[in-house]
Formats: sequence, C-alpha cells, structure tokens
Amino acid sequence: MMKRRIGLLLCGLLLALLAAGCGGKEDGGQLVLYTWEAMFPQEVLDGFTQETGIAVSYANFDYDETMLAKLEAAEGGDYDLVVADDYIIETVIAEDLAQELDTARLENYGSINPAYQGQFFDPEDQYTVPYGAGVQTIVYNPQAVGREIAGYGDLWDESLKDSVGIIDSARVINGMALKVLGESYNTSDPAAIEQAGEKLLELAPNIRLIKDDNLQDDLLSGEVSAAVMYTSQVTMAMLANPELKVVYPQEGIGFGIMAQFIPKNAPNPDAAYQFIDYILRPEVSAQCYEFLGYYCTNKDADSLIAEEMRGYLTMPESFAQDPGREMIGNITAEALETHQKVWTEFKSACG
Repeated sequence: MMKRRIGLLLCGLLLALLAAGCGGKEDGGQLVLYTWEAMFPQEVLDGFTQETGIAVSYANFDYDETMLAKLEAAEGGDYDLVVADDYIIETVIAEDLAQELDTARLENYGSINPAYQGQFFDPEDQYTVPYGAGVQTIVYNPQAVGREIAGYGDLWDESLKDSVGIIDSARVINGMALKVLGESYNTSDPAAIEQAGEKLLELAPNIRLIKDDNLQDDLLSGEVSAAVMYTSQVTMAMLANPELKVVYPQEGIGFGIMAQFIPKNAPNPDAAYQFIDYILRPEVSAQCYEFLGYYCTNKDADSLIAEEMRGYLTMPESFAQDPGREMIGNITAEALETHQKVWTEFKSACG
C-alpha cells in the first residue's frame, strides 16, 4: 500500500543484514494478515517472525463489510489470513472466497474448545478456526444503582433515567428489545422488529451514551451507572473495579465468535497454516487472550491465563447452560432494512 519505494528497500535491506548478523531465521516470506486493529500482541507477532522467518504484514479493516468488499474485489486473493466475525464469514464461505482447511497441517488443532465449533457459519468446521468469543453483557455499579439488575428488561426502570450506556450496534441493541418481548435476535419478521423499535423508544430517556469505543471508561468514571458492553470492555472494567456486577441477561444472551480463515486464493497459504498453528499453542493463546480480553477458545490455554483474569476470559458455566443463548446471525434484507430504520429512530430519540 505504501509506496516509499527507495526508503523501504534500503530499510528492508538493512534489517535483513542485521537479522543475518544476529543469527535470525532466514527469510521465510510474508504473511498478509487482515483483521481489525490490535488483535494480536506485538510480542506474539514478533515471536512468530523470529521462529519462522515469516514477516507479518498487518492490514486493518474497520467493519466486516469492508473486509468482504475487499475480498470480493480480490476474488479471494491479496490476503493470506483473515480474522472476522461469524456472520460475515458465513457469506465469505457461501461466495466461495475461503479455502477448506487441511487440519492435518495443524498440530495444535486438538486444543480448540469444541464449545466454539460446529456453529451456524461453519457447521462442519471445514473453513475456520475460532479466535475469541464474546457476549453482550450488562455491567453495573451497585453503589450507583438502587436496585438489582437481572436482565435487559430492568434497564427500562425509571430509576435509571439518563444513566445507561450502550454499545453502538443496531443488531445488538434492537435485539435486546426483541429478547425483552420474547422474540429471537434473528427474527426476520418486520412487524416484530417494528414492535421492538417501539419498545426501544421507551428506553430512550434512560440512555446517556451510545458509543462503541472504551465504554468501560464511562462506567468506571461514573458517567454512566449501568452499561451494555462487549466482552473485552467488561474484562477491562472488572479488572479496574471488581466491585462492579456482571449480568448475563435472564431473557437469554447473544454471543458471537471471531474466527480465522484462509482466503481461496491466498498468496502464501503455507504461512497462514504456520501462523494458525502458532496461535493455537496453549502458551501463545494465553498471551493473546490476556491481551484481547475476549473468551478463550483454546481449552488447553484456559489454565495458563493469569488467575486474576481467568474468570473474565473463560466461558461461565451459567452461560454455557443458558437455554436462551443465541448467536446473532444473518437475516433477510427486508429485516435488516427495518432494523436500520428502527435504530435511526431510536438514536434520534436519544438525542
């Protein structure tokens, strides 16, 4: 992407000479890794390069849809390994943009926690390796909230006026209202989604903040007293203030999985296999999840995660047994359009 050709060539030559002088691994080519920003600790990326000689070129996208558009334009090429969300991977596979995995090439494949396999986006586990999972979780400060919160429905209580923070996700927050009404996150019935929108309008007076980034900071500072947050934000909030309370909503929680896949025409699939297997090493996985803050999908890494973080990074038993648990999946275009209409009206009502 960057075109500072002369400077990059000279810099690259110097680095290669230095590596050779320090007894580093011979050049093993390049891995083009495509995912969101800050998904892997730098020391893990550096350790992979040091061991294999494969340089990691880290390319970022903002939204899953951006990734899909780039991958479609490249006809499954340009990138060696992608980490993205479950629902978009279902589309990637349907469009024949991912290649089937040869799991025999992954020595550590058996370390994957089977609880995160066999899901809707890859039911036979032919294309993906999970890398982190999360749930939409309520966290609140019991010292600032004058009642117990047990589910999404409690967020409508008048005592929480102008004190609730929520993530900026239409499917999650609209889905929260759907669950309160006894519906599925994944209903494609426009009438049900409209009804959820009306329910959300009743919640608007309680909403103080709608934001995706660092919502945990607003809970910790007291800007909001309760919040619906991503798992990584919950982890950071609880590490900073263990007196906060975490709630897995009684209406049934929604969860999602991030997974790795190799594009159909990846330039260097061998490098991708080596990276996936490296990440699957339990000790490396533990490093990654402590950095990432999402649920660990490597069963052999669970016990290696620092004790003070383990409770936040491994699936709670109550969550695993929740009969109302759902993954938020793909729905019809008409339903998506209704979701967007409802979401726009809600955000406008929140000011």
